[in-house]
Amino acid sequence: MNTTPDTSKLKRIVIKVGTSSLTYPSGKIHLRKMEELITVLSDLKNRGLEVILVSSGAIAVGVGKMGYETRPEDLPGKQACAAIGQCELMYLYDKFFSQYHVKVAQILLTKDAFEVPERRENVTNTFLRLLDMEVLPIVNENDSVTVEEIIVGDNDTLSALVALLVEADALIMLSDIDGVYSSDPRKNADAIRLDVANLNSQKLREGVSGAGSSHAIGGMVTKFAAASLTVPAGIYTWVMNGEEPRDLYRFFDGEPLGTLFIEGEADD
Repeated sequence: MNTTPDTSKLKRIVIKVGTSSLTYPSGKIHLRKMEELITVLSDLKNRGLEVILVSSGAIAVGVGKMGYETRPEDLPGKQACAAIGQCELMYLYDKFFSQYHVKVAQILLTKDAFEVPERRENVTNTFLRLLDMEVLPIVNENDSVTVEEIIVGDNDTLSALVALLVEADALIMLSDIDGVYSSDPRKNADAIRLDVANLNSQKLREGVSGAGSSHAIGGMVTKFAAASLTVPAGIYTWVMNGEEPRDLYRFFDGEPLGTLFIEGEADD
């Protein structure tokens, strides 16, 4: 699957939005950005797309609501903030989406929803029924009872697993960077954004992880890991900037934005 698809013909879409696209550095909700995202997603749904939103931000919102300057360092503290923040997050999603007559549903997942066959089937059926009911599912990992995401990373992998679960046409991971670059654009002014990123390029993968941190290039390590799950399954997968949600209009009108992950030839 190396050719760029006609994005105007994509139907079932999983969109992952990160914490930075929803909050200020303080952790408090960035209401303008959140409302813009919801406006665009509601309009895309009116256009006929089936949209599933995987949303980070619960812990950050909880931290902000409690007035803490930083995240708690202990795991129970993080889980408590996730419980507080998830409530606030879903309240705002429901409030904003309802302005456009879009019904939403919250789905909180844990690892066993993907690994235990019976639970996987039940979760899949729930997703499909919600889509049949024209309800927009909003997904997060259940941070209050599970530790994998809190310790390991963000929701990139979760969004990939959800895309596989619902047999999505595409996964779009909204990030704080325009896409995959030839090197770290924050350190190298000559870095070039790539239209496509070859998952089989060892050189590219080493460049992404070379700084020793998954956050070195906008968390690209986890995005490569997510794409490594979806692309072999035939799910078109992009990473693109989430700063301007209205760019999604341009994207679905066929304008090339962000970086498309592909399975190309391995490096020599």
